[in-house]
Amino acid sequence: MSELHKFLFEGLPVRGMIVRLTDAWTELLARRAGNTGTGAYPAPVGELLGEMTAAAVLMQANIKFNGALVLQVFGDGPVKLAVAEVRSDLSLRATASVTGALAPDAGLADMVNAGGGGRCAITLDPEDRLPGQQPYQGVVPLHGDHREKLGRLSDVLQHYMLQSEQLDTTLVLAANDQVAAGLLIQRMPVSGEGNLAAAAGQADEDLIGRSEDYNRIATLAASLTREELLTLDVDTILRRLFWEEKLLRFVPQQGESGPRFACSCSRTRVGNMLRGLGSQEVQSILDERGSIEVGCEYCGQQYHFDAVDAAQLFTAPGQQPPVSASVQ
Repeated sequence: MSELHKFLFEGLPVRGMIVRLTDAWTELLARRAGNTGTGAYPAPVGELLGEMTAAAVLMQANIKFNGALVLQVFGDGPVKLAVAEVRSDLSLRATASVTGALAPDAGLADMVNAGGGGRCAITLDPEDRLPGQQPYQGVVPLHGDHREKLGRLSDVLQHYMLQSEQLDTTLVLAANDQVAAGLLIQRMPVSGEGNLAAAAGQADEDLIGRSEDYNRIATLAASLTREELLTLDVDTILRRLFWEEKLLRFVPQQGESGPRFACSCSRTRVGNMLRGLGSQEVQSILDERGSIEVGCEYCGQQYHFDAVDAAQLFTAPGQQPPVSASVQ
């Protein structure tokens, strides 16, 4: 079962989380392979998307944002776009668009940042947006302060979070076709509440890299190997890494309260998308194909619209003809 564990280092300004996605991750991959007709992701893409999904769960749980956190990586390589979305209830979905061949050992730079144009974006989309309110989005390149290419997603996100939250953060991420997992260690803000949408203040800037307690714990966390993160249970990982530290652990989030696959697509949303294309564009598709088939990139659900369905999209509710009870 997929699970999220939160913990504090007792008496120290350091917090941590571990996420292990098992059934949620394998269901996501199975839907991709079985429902979309495009087959499974190449191994490097699956690993990248798994790391993104684990990271998105950690970031959503860290900021407690009421809405969707959307993590995107896009650029000029064979992977044009990879997206992981996690909502405030920890329901998640993810997808990637692959347009070129990949080497079996392709890394982040090979997949997304081949020409140096890769970007990482984090969007916070509120659940109940006020009129005129826009989602917050932060975008950073896939390179460091000296324009060196960053070879790991964890490096990109650590750099991003240091800039946006102004808090020291260590991330360890790993994924294969069975498990997507991540460990986050972060120095807690001195004042205020750190979040992705606003800096925590000058007091926190002055402490970046200077907390001996955080630096010690971060060094221990960084020693966690990919194989250990993917194969060991959470209790074993925490015991091996932090056996000399006093941890205050919270009740794990599992099942309905934990990370799980769920897609927010619906026939209504697809209809609204078609309505946005305009009646002429929709009619031209119908003239060419006879009907419209729209598949969800996240879960593989197929939505069918014939000429009658399309006409109803552009008819005012009071003017629509009655629908027979036999019509589904």
